[in-house]
Amino acid sequence: MKKKHVSYLSGYPQQIQDQVEALLATDKLAGYLLKKYPQCHGLRSEKQLYQYTMDLKNQYMRKSPPLSKVCFDDKIDVIHNALGLHSQVSRIQGNKLKSKRDIKVASVFKKAPEEFLKMILVHELAHFKERDHNRAFYNLCKYMQPDYHQVELDLRLYLTYLQACGQLYEL
Repeated sequence: MKKKHVSYLSGYPQQIQDQVEALLATDKLAGYLLKKYPQCHGLRSEKQLYQYTMDLKNQYMRKSPPLSKVCFDDKIDVIHNALGLHSQVSRIQGNKLKSKRDIKVASVFKKAPEEFLKMILVHELAHFKERDHNRAFYNLCKYMQPDYHQVELDLRLYLTYLQACGQLYEL
């Protein structure tokens, strides 16, 4: 029988899924998340989000092409789609080829810990260098955020909590 609240954890071992279900049943998942990540990030504008992303890019991926736009997007549905999206559009302008790179982050992460937002941005930035989710991709993610895999699991716990119980962090 499929557990009803662990859809974000379907790729994890059954033991972890059972532990999460038990934490939800005893109302302890929120306590775990709040203890580990006590507050949400302070990025309130898209300008701040863009600057934060550029700082990450410049620190770890200096030689990568420029980033045109970073924004929160209400149209990204984390339950059915993705946490963030990256895009690259190339256009011919005269005799030159111009390329724009954008990152969109699901708006649910306006009220999330900085570590979760950073994980999503690291993931999308890594796609600019590595298209597939392969070993090189995850090595790049770990280079930019050494605890990437733990934060990804905790982010999935956070999304599981949101799906089951509602908002955890306030602005």
